[in-house]
Amino acid sequence: MRVMTWSRRKKAWFSIVLFVVIVFLISLVVGRATNQLGERIGVIEIEGVISGSKDVAEDIIRFKEDPSIKGVILRINSPGGGVGPTQEIFREVTKLKKTKKVYVSMGTSCASGGYYIAAAADRLYANPSTITGSIGVIMQLMIVEDVLKKIGVRSNTIKAGEFKDAGSPFRQMTRAERTYMEGVTRSIYEQFLKDIASGRRMDIQTVRKLAEGRIYTGNQAKDAGLIDDIGNFYDTVDALKTTLSLKGKPRLVYAEKPFSFSRWIFGSFSQDLSREMANRIFSSPFNFIMTR
Repeated sequence: MRVMTWSRRKKAWFSIVLFVVIVFLISLVVGRATNQLGERIGVIEIEGVISGSKDVAEDIIRFKEDPSIKGVILRINSPGGGVGPTQEIFREVTKLKKTKKVYVSMGTSCASGGYYIAAAADRLYANPSTITGSIGVIMQLMIVEDVLKKIGVRSNTIKAGEFKDAGSPFRQMTRAERTYMEGVTRSIYEQFLKDIASGRRMDIQTVRKLAEGRIYTGNQAKDAGLIDDIGNFYDTVDALKTTLSLKGKPRLVYAEKPFSFSRWIFGSFSQDLSREMANRIFSSPFNFIMTR
């Protein structure tokens, strides 16, 4: 009798476990099917100092090629960063905009290079106190010549090309070198203005008057025409939903973020701060920065 009872108990437990597993598998399959068939909005988060473009560009391309993604929101919380990666992301956003609506939701800051990227989108939203604008280009160089003299260290440079060591930290720049560097910086600045004017459909002279390197709050940026409306992330979602005539609650699909040990340990603030310091302290003569 005991053997029969134990056998029945095992069968009962086995049946329960099997039922749970089957229900779980069915819900997983149904959930994935719904996720694929539902009306979806892609969300790409751009956070911290912009030091690379690969991950963001790949996310943009993936969403562009995914027919189930009806529109894309760029959630930007960045003070800017390197010119190269900023322009690469700007270009991919411009290409994405040809096939899908792209809206921007600005976080705490969306300045300089962050605003550069945002300008490529169809419509820009910011909070009233979001820090944006800061349209300009900066190149900062450290001169350690006097320090080295005090400790008895000298630098020897062998070069081929008059301007090859322009901006060296071991000596002051000559007048010709400064003129040369200012010309390069001005060229990048003009590219910045041109792309913003094109993306925002503004007269370039109007942009030039606003592009003095100054920052604007969200309210000020709206008055100046640098953004379209005041609103948070969910206001941006609702606006894009209305524009796309989506039925029901849209499903937000977030781009995958690569794992970052430093972000996991210290959080995004410490990582952004370290990148900012690295960009400012160790920037080479040809590492131009768009950042606050």
